[in-house]
Amino acid sequence: MGSSKNLWQNFKWIWLAFGLAGLVSGLGAYTLYASRPWVYLSDEAEVCATCHVMGPYYQSWSNSSHAVWANCNDCHVPQDKLLRKWAFKATDGLYHAAVFTLRAEPQVIRPREGTFAVLQENCLRCHEPLVTEFAKMSPDYGSVRNGDKKACWDCHRETPHTRISSLGSADYGGVPLPGAPVPGWLRGRDGNSP
Repeated sequence: MGSSKNLWQNFKWIWLAFGLAGLVSGLGAYTLYASRPWVYLSDEAEVCATCHVMGPYYQSWSNSSHAVWANCNDCHVPQDKLLRKWAFKATDGLYHAAVFTLRAEPQVIRPREGTFAVLQENCLRCHEPLVTEFAKMSPDYGSVRNGDKKACWDCHRETPHTRISSLGSADYGGVPLPGAPVPGWLRGRDGNSP
């Protein structure tokens, strides 16, 4: 009895440090498991719809002509350089995660200033023959910002998302629901949580 008490007294800070490290590691591992960060590495549009506020945007995209040809990243993420693409995707994803975690998301989501140039680049990337040959224009976003030219969405306001996109504007009928990150051993016999 005396030796175990003595062992605890001599090494109590080490035991507490191990306990705290185990607690932090366990909570960190579960947080990673529950948030499933690896799914955000894909280009699937359903990944964007895992955040409930993206439902109206997913729904309007899935009913547009762009759904056949382009996913979310084709329009909203730079496509010219691999490093630029992943850096943009990481910073934008961390920004979204912070906003949604802090519950600071607006009812109507609009692109941030840095995203407008990427959107314009990607419109021109896919529609370059049409824009340069027929419309005789090729505006970069700098000339749009200066007021010299118009952005693609100034005329094509309903493409691919409608102008009226908010949490209250969609019935979520066509939005895929993400799977629950509940471990199998916690689910009941029917596969649902107890």
